Amino acid sequence: MSAGDQPDMTGTRSNALGAAQVREVREADPRVRLIDVRTPGEFASAHIPGSYNVPLDLLREHRDELTDSHGEPMVLVCASGARAEQARSVLAVAGLDRLSVLRGGIASWEKEGGELNRGRGTWAMERQVRLTAGLLVLTGVLASTAFDPLKWFAGLVGAGLTFAAITDTCAMSRVLGLLPHNRTRPGGDRALLAALTGDGAAAK
Repeated sequence: MSAGDQPDMTGTRSNALGAAQVREVREADPRVRLIDVRTPGEFASAHIPGSYNVPLDLLREHRDELTDSHGEPMVLVCASGARAEQARSVLAVAGLDRLSVLRGGIASWEKEGGELNRGRGTWAMERQVRLTAGLLVLTGVLASTAFDPLKWFAGLVGAGLTFAAITDTCAMSRVLGLLPHNRTRPGGDRALLAALTGDGAAAK
């Protein structure tokens, strides 16, 4: 890829890059940082070599601390691209604008032959949400055989999932993100945030 053909990473609007483009951009500019905004558990399960884990919730909590020192070019990564877009919005509000998003997330990266480092971790958040929602609906339906009004509990879960799809948000994933297996280790916030300035250690 020639210099003139390289994706623009200077605008405030999201620049979605495919897996091949991300590899080319990283090779062309060693300053480009791959920031994985999934939970620590998901990151431990599988991640792109050389990427850094800075969870989306952590970015939200510390958005007021982000400054120009965090302004190196970044490609934001998650499972499917949705959380990476949310992270881009958080960083853009903080004044960071050299941002791109890996189109399709880790799933697309793997599908296109991208290398992944695998280990022991938690399920992807989308899978956790599907399991939790399924169990809630099943519980509501079964319980309604004994107490009919509980059928509306299952309907409420369905309405919540519909709203999540329409708005591209997910309250359930926010709640699940608070569980211990999805949280940063105590005292680890600063170490993760350091990845935004290049002071953190990249994952192997």
